[in-house]
Amino acid sequence: MGMRHGAYCLGCCWLLMAVLFAIGVMNLAWIAALSVIVLLEKVIPRGLLVARTAGVVLMGCGGWLALSGGA
Repeated sequence: MGMRHGAYCLGCCWLLMAVLFAIGVMNLAWIAALSVIVLLEKVIPRGLLVARTAGVVLMGCGGWLALSGGA
């Protein structure tokens, strides 16, 4: 059962794991911020709203970064 759950988790969350690894190597504060967002998604009653809002904000930040040409 543990192997099956681990395979499911890896299959659905591999991109998140890659992002967490890349960001974690760069800055621990970003990992803490992402952890708080995930915690809020899971704990508060309006977690779906938190998830969607965070997604829109992060996509906007990514678009701004891509269009500004700077890292």
